[in-house]
Amino acid sequence: MIYRFRVILDADDDVFRDIEMLQEGTLEDLHNSIVQSFGFDGTEMASFYLSDDKWTQGEEIHQFDMSGNDSTIRLMNETTLDSILSASQTKMIYVYDFLTMWTFFVELAQITEPEEGRDYPNLMYVHGQLPDAAPEKEFVGESDELNGDFDDDFDTDDYDDLSFDENWN
Repeated sequence: MIYRFRVILDADDDVFRDIEMLQEGTLEDLHNSIVQSFGFDGTEMASFYLSDDKWTQGEEIHQFDMSGNDSTIRLMNETTLDSILSASQTKMIYVYDFLTMWTFFVELAQITEPEEGRDYPNLMYVHGQLPDAAPEKEFVGESDELNGDFDDDFDTDDYDDLSFDENWN
């Protein structure tokens, strides 16, 4: 089977690519297709995040294992598309370059039969130009409840009134 994806840059202007992949391909294959189709050089780290219908960021699937011995993390090169995506689970978030945070919405748009004579992955459609710099992001928490407990009159330069022993170490 063939998975048809629409990969949309999280920006005000419409910038997206439609990519076809074999269902048994890996997330690393999809990562490489995204990098090539948007013209990145591929030297930056990236991750996929599973997502729900509201594009809530879920479990991270890493490009490299930098955890040491944590066997619970999932890696792109070990995760096949058909192991995480289906007709009911269609959305992921893709982040390329953690310094600039190029963020893309990746949606499985269609599952179809392969076309004879076509090579996969296949870049089907290109729309829009990638801007020179990643779109600005505003990072906000889910709730402002903690902000209510913050003492606005707290002076970070006044150490005399802090309630700890000066010989604490």
